[in-house]
Amino acid sequence: MNLLKKIILLPLVFSLAATPYTVFADHEPGHKEPPELSTNAETAALVDVNSGRVLYSKDGDKEMRIASLTKIMTAIVAIEQGDLKSTVTVGKNAAGKEGSSIYLKQGEKMTLENMLFGLMLRSGNDAATAIAEHIGGSEEGFVHLMNVKAEEIGLKHTQFKNPHGLDAEGHYSTAEDMAKLTAYALHNADFKRIVATEERKAPNPEESWDYDWHNKNKMLRLYEGADGVKTGYTKKAFRCLVSSATRNGQQLVAVTLNDGDDWNDHANMLDFGFEHYHLKELAKKGQSIQKFQYITGNNFKYPLLAAEVSDVKTKLILYNQQLDKGKRSKVDESSSFGLMGRVEFLLGETKIGEIPVYEKGSLIPKDKAAEAMALDFGHLKGDSLLGSLKQVFDQLFDMR
Repeated sequence: MNLLKKIILLPLVFSLAATPYTVFADHEPGHKEPPELSTNAETAALVDVNSGRVLYSKDGDKEMRIASLTKIMTAIVAIEQGDLKSTVTVGKNAAGKEGSSIYLKQGEKMTLENMLFGLMLRSGNDAATAIAEHIGGSEEGFVHLMNVKAEEIGLKHTQFKNPHGLDAEGHYSTAEDMAKLTAYALHNADFKRIVATEERKAPNPEESWDYDWHNKNKMLRLYEGADGVKTGYTKKAFRCLVSSATRNGQQLVAVTLNDGDDWNDHANMLDFGFEHYHLKELAKKGQSIQKFQYITGNNFKYPLLAAEVSDVKTKLILYNQQLDKGKRSKVDESSSFGLMGRVEFLLGETKIGEIPVYEKGSLIPKDKAAEAMALDFGHLKGDSLLGSLKQVFDQLFDMR
């Protein structure tokens, strides 16, 4: 008998024993929509990194050329698949690659980490090609990995044809997909560190001088709290930009495609998000659930308009603990930790997240994978189940 298939649904809305909700003054009671936001971009999107909630979208699902924003995927695939300390040898396909460059020479050797800095700070197309061949064995092999990753993350309107973003038929994405990809990538500490770096020096064994790269992303210098991510331009894609910023523990990602005034638009978009979508703590780890001898197993925060707070509901779902002896799976054995069920959070009728619930007095697992036991396993595929769970859970909740 599967623990997760037999549940007890409690349809009534219950309360968490918590501090009262705070209502912000920027919206009148009952007003559910934020003030209007306009940009000069052909398409745009703004998302909250931890929750993945789309806070603003302008034709966000329109498929567009994305120029060097492509390198966001190149970087995260290389970081996940490679060893940052490994040595990349520059091949003839990478040396002299057209477009933006860090001026690599054939046969030159550089660590993957430094190559990634050259990729993300200076947008080196030669670095992108060298990285692709190092990780994927060939540019085509690496592009396959990029598209597999896009499918894994759930990018429904994205397809890659190369690792650098030079214009190619069938190479496209959308503002919302790029925002989703970036939010995913920013959960990786190495990616986050690289894109937030303003200057990087690297040894250059081929010359008497060392590399000294300054980040092309002016948002790092123009906007308070900016910490990423990537610029882009081609003659067909025009100006593209992904930026991120963190204030008061909340990180946002803004994306514009084909925008001639992107620096100002990104500042306005980020201001809009921080001003109107405050990150609200809806549950704390170890918090009691009223009328039940249960406690929450994790924190849960979500960006909300002031007038949306009253629309948030909670639903308690209890698992059937009456399991046949001798039929417990490894998942079922998690009940020994006192796992009783989960709390689902709904905004109106839309589920926005969930956290595990434990019996009071239980030892709540510190292991993130164990805490993720409250998630539904049914839709997950692949051999690394706990790894997949961790990725899902990290995107839903603040696990840092």
